[in-house]
Amino acid sequence: MIYDAEANIVSWEIAKGEISHVREVGNVIIHLSPAAKPILIEILDASKFISQLNKIKNIKDVKQVLPVN
Repeated sequence: MIYDAEANIVSWEIAKGEISHVREVGNVIIHLSPAAKPILIEILDASKFISQLNKIKNIKDVKQVLPVN
């Protein structure tokens, strides 16, 4: 996993292989092989993404975040 501070992008190579196309889901770009297997994941605006993960990690009680019926 590599963080580029200047571009504020995290790149995570999860497999080796040829990249033939990409899918974008919000600030996440998934680079896919011809067989549609993920090769590389990029997270744009990474500092914001990481801060959101830290908030979730620090929550002790799920009831603080999810409504209970």
